[in-house]
Amino acid sequence: MAKTALGVIIARGGSKGLVNKNLQPLMGKPLVAWTIEHALASQRLDDVALSSDSEAILDVGRRYGIRVYPRPAQWASDTATVDAAARHGASAWAQEHGRQADYVAILYGNVAIRPPDLIDRAIAHLQETGADSVQSVYPVGKMHPLWMRKLEGSGGDQLVPYQPNQIYRRQDLPPVYMLDAGVLAVTWPSLFTVDPAQPHAFLGQDRRGIVTEPGQVVDIDEDVDLLMAEAILRKRGLTAPAGQAARSRVVA
Repeated sequence: MAKTALGVIIARGGSKGLVNKNLQPLMGKPLVAWTIEHALASQRLDDVALSSDSEAILDVGRRYGIRVYPRPAQWASDTATVDAAARHGASAWAQEHGRQADYVAILYGNVAIRPPDLIDRAIAHLQETGADSVQSVYPVGKMHPLWMRKLEGSGGDQLVPYQPNQIYRRQDLPPVYMLDAGVLAVTWPSLFTVDPAQPHAFLGQDRRGIVTEPGQVVDIDEDVDLLMAEAILRKRGLTAPAGQAARSRVVA
């Protein structure tokens, strides 16, 4: 029997940083719409679900024809975890369809830009490796931890290496990667593994990564992120056709 992959978009209404973050307009459409369109363009996702506590955000999903599930307040607070929100969307989908998916791609609604094949790469890597989870990462450049400093001393101004080293050339820095929030793909059993003592238990034991280039993924948390995303999209010559909606693929 063919394996089923479900995309779960998590996008709550509240935000302490950028107000109404997931509904902020970007090139003529709400921010969450960019993630919805990216998910619908995936070749490996069989269905797409949206979990949110905001009717306005859910309405965006309805316009695209995807599954929408109102999220209870306890899973939409500032302290609610990513995996709890994803489990809500996945559970609601499973209840509606009477079965579980094999893989779940967790997608943040506030990520405006992703490589077009990112979801497919993550799902493929999850299948091919038999891992529990796959996350997208980008290589760290001049913000490398070996070049970071601490301020210490009685005056709080003594500059010391965060980690002592004698590396002065960027090309000599060992490779280090940063999570970019582009995609987080997990198996169904991993997603539903909950351990209060281990907040990342849902990632499983075998955790893998796929690499993007710096700037290929842009998540929006502040006004400056919106400006950067718009600049990138304009450079690519992209616009958002008014009223255009993609058709959701539904698993039979």
